[in-house]
Amino acid sequence: MPNSTSSSALDLLLSNTSSTLTGGAQDGFQESFSGILIKNMVAVLVWLVLSIINCSMVQTFLRHSLFYENPRYIMFICMVINDAVQLSLLTALYEISYIFRKIHASACCLLVTVLTTRSTPLILAGMAMERYISICFPLHYSQMCTIPRTLFLICVVFILTATPPITDLLVTIVKEPPSFFSTIIFCDHSGLFRDWAIYYKNWVFDGTYLSFVALTLLYAYCKIMLAARAASAGLASLKRARNTVLLHGGQLLLCMLTFVVPSLQAALISLFPHLSMEIRYIFFLLVYIIPRFLSPMIYGFRDEQFRKFWARDLACRSCGIFRVRPVLLKVNLQVK
Repeated sequence: MPNSTSSSALDLLLSNTSSTLTGGAQDGFQESFSGILIKNMVAVLVWLVLSIINCSMVQTFLRHSLFYENPRYIMFICMVINDAVQLSLLTALYEISYIFRKIHASACCLLVTVLTTRSTPLILAGMAMERYISICFPLHYSQMCTIPRTLFLICVVFILTATPPITDLLVTIVKEPPSFFSTIIFCDHSGLFRDWAIYYKNWVFDGTYLSFVALTLLYAYCKIMLAARAASAGLASLKRARNTVLLHGGQLLLCMLTFVVPSLQAALISLFPHLSMEIRYIFFLLVYIIPRFLSPMIYGFRDEQFRKFWARDLACRSCGIFRVRPVLLKVNLQVK
C-alpha cells in the first residue's frame, strides 16, 4: 500500500510504537522498558535541541530588519518555523502514543491533518530559484524577487500542502460512518484514512510535485554552474550558491526517501526480526530528523551575514545573564 509524503515518516515511528504496545505480536519481540525510555529521551532531547536552535534563529530574524526585507531569509525562516511546528507535533504525538496508546478518532484527525511535511520541498524549490535569479539576473533581482511576491509564493505553498490532508479528511467524512469519529483508535495515517482512493491520490500528488521540485533544483543548479564557468569574477559567491543548491538537493533526496523506506524497512525487518524496533527508529531519525537539522545548518551556519548577527545575539544574551548577578550583589550590599 503506498504511503504519502506527509505520513510516511509519522507511520515509520508510530508503527514502532504500535507493535511495542501490542506486545510485539507482529515481530515476535517485545521492547524492554529501558529501550522505550531511551528512545523517548532521545526523541525529546532532539526536539529540545532543535527547538532551541530554531527559536534563537527566529529571534535573530525578527530583531534585524534587513532579514525580513530579504526574500531569501523570509523563505528560510518560514521553513524553519514549519519544521519546528511539525517536529513539535510529531514529538507530542509520539509521547501521547506511548502514554495513552489510543485516542479519539476526531482528535487524531486534527493531529494528522495538521502534521504535513510537503511544504519543505516546495520552499526548497523557491529558495533555489531565488539563488538562480540572484546569480543569473542580478540586475533584475529587485524587480523579480520582491517581498509581496515572496509572501504570495509562501501562501501558495501552504495552500498546496494543505489541500491533500484536507481532501483526505473530506473523503473520510464521506466514506466513514459518523460513529467512526467517536471511536478510540491508534493514531496514524493508515489507521485513520483507510480508503484506498486516498493512497492512490496521495501517491499521484506526491510523485508529481516532488518531480517538479527535483526538476526545479536541477535546472537552477545547471544554470548556476553555467554562470560560474562564464564568469571571470565573483567566483566565491557563485560557489556558495552552487553549494547551497546542492544542499537543497540533498535535503530533497532525504524527503524523497519516504517512498523507498517502507519497502527497505520491511526487507530489513524480515532479515533481522529481533532488531525490528531499532530499524524502525533509525529510519525515522534518517527520514524525519536529519532534514530538519539541515535547514538551520544551510543558512544559520553557512550564511555569513546571518551567522554574524546570530552569534552576536547569542553572545549578548549570555552576557546579559552574567551581568545580572554582580548588579544584584551590589544592591544587596548597599541595602545592608
